[in-house]
Amino acid sequence: MTMSPAPPAAPAAQPSRPPVPDDSPEVVRRTGRLRTFVRGRWLKTIPGRIRSHVALCLAALVALLAVLTVAIGNARDSVETIGHDAGPQVVATGTLYFALSDMDAQVSNILLIGREHDLGIGYDETLRVYERRRAEADAAAVQAAQLAGSDPALKRTVQEVLDGLGKYERLVGQAMQLDAQSNHAPGETPPQVVNAYRQATDLMKLQLLPKAYNITLDTGAHVRESYETKRSAVLTGRAWVALTGLVVLLFLIATQLYLVRTFRRVLNPALVLATLGTLVLTAVGAGLLTAHAGHIRKAKEDGFDSILQLSRARAISHSAFGDESRYLLDPGRADTYEQTYLDKSLSVIYPDLGDKPVNLENYYAGLEQKAGAYKSGRRDVGFLGFFGDEARTVGTGREGDALAKTLAAYRAVQRNDAQMRRLASSGNRTAAVDLRMGRNSSTIRDFDDYDSALSALTAVHQDVFDKAIEDADGGLRGWNAVPPIAAAVIAVLIIAGARPRLAEFR
Repeated sequence: MTMSPAPPAAPAAQPSRPPVPDDSPEVVRRTGRLRTFVRGRWLKTIPGRIRSHVALCLAALVALLAVLTVAIGNARDSVETIGHDAGPQVVATGTLYFALSDMDAQVSNILLIGREHDLGIGYDETLRVYERRRAEADAAAVQAAQLAGSDPALKRTVQEVLDGLGKYERLVGQAMQLDAQSNHAPGETPPQVVNAYRQATDLMKLQLLPKAYNITLDTGAHVRESYETKRSAVLTGRAWVALTGLVVLLFLIATQLYLVRTFRRVLNPALVLATLGTLVLTAVGAGLLTAHAGHIRKAKEDGFDSILQLSRARAISHSAFGDESRYLLDPGRADTYEQTYLDKSLSVIYPDLGDKPVNLENYYAGLEQKAGAYKSGRRDVGFLGFFGDEARTVGTGREGDALAKTLAAYRAVQRNDAQMRRLASSGNRTAAVDLRMGRNSSTIRDFDDYDSALSALTAVHQDVFDKAIEDADGGLRGWNAVPPIAAAVIAVLIIAGARPRLAEFR
């Protein structure tokens, strides 16, 4: 009979591991390492000193990366504000003042010519210009509303301009309807038409234009404040980049010298490369920020400021040209419109009149003398105003030539104005109207030439602005990736340079 094998015996229970006593060699060894680290005894060993050098180099490198990243971020913000966001929008809001003032000038022309629809640029074309300016004013008001952001005062001003514009259009509609019904001869506008137009032009002159001008001033001040803040941040970042880069270099040089002195060997190739890489990264980063600050300054001072200033000069010039029509349209306010014309002309160019009274006769003479003597590139300019500021900043070349053409064209406009007023003051209103509306003169063509020259001068500054912003954008291209990649390569070189020396102690 076969016996079945006995089942295997159950394994004996493993005794539990007794706790390690506090005085065991393992605990003593761990405690000793901790005490060594806390008390800094590891610094007394060569490996510990090498590791401390590496740690300091890497920490300084991280600081350099952080500073460079923040500085480049500020640089991007500055070019975005000046070049792509608020700057162009503020220039667009400058169109608001121009569009509003030219709207009123076109209305005065329509009312002045009466039934002779072929005078000037023609009734239909004048009406088309009026509608175009109204559309430009609406678009500029939208730009201003976008710039207002959370500024309640600016929002309120923009809304008041929009509301006032609607009221102005209703008043103009009434005046133009009465004008069409009267079927009057040029320069013989009936009193009821003049009275209706007075309400409209007073609303424009006393409310809409001042508010539109303030909108441009306020938004322009916002851009200037942002520019100063951002550019200061970029220049401060450049200083910090130079400082932290210098610290990294000093730590790397100190590490290199320690290894040379300790191991009696030549320079460590990896650390040499890390040092050169840090030097290049610091120099290029600081140089980039310096160049960027220069580009932004050029865009702001030679581009944005001049564009905004010349846009105001253009708007005021068109408004003054409209005052000529209002001078003939409303004899009851002729003196007022003459003084208004002088004030606007003085804001464009204020010639040095010496001790002579400030009136139109002296203005004409002073303009011919001072503006006629202008030479591009000279700083001793004999006049102030928008063009005076421009003359003191432009040099020779394209900008200077464009300004000289603008001044010559402006003098021709003023000569026409002087002739028109002489005819009107002598009682020959018909001849004055014919001259103003270009029936037998080049008055309108001369003003168009002036406007074209002024637009060309503005375009020169626009080109400067666009080129500076393009250079600023191009300089920053790729710099989201360059600093972290360069810092990673330098860190690898630092570790690679120290590792063979540490391996000798294993």
